[in-house]
Amino acid sequence: MTAHSATAARVRTGGPKGDGPKLVEHIMGWTLVVVVAMLVTQLGLL
Repeated sequence: MTAHSATAARVRTGGPKGDGPKLVEHIMGWTLVVVVAMLVTQLGLL
């Protein structure tokens, strides 16, 4: 069994992909930043 056939036999487990939707990741990241900032200001931690 060669190295190529060994890697081809592996099953994808749903990990991060190199060609994923970058726009959705950026939107979700900025949404998280805004939510954390709102939480911090509402709790008076800033």
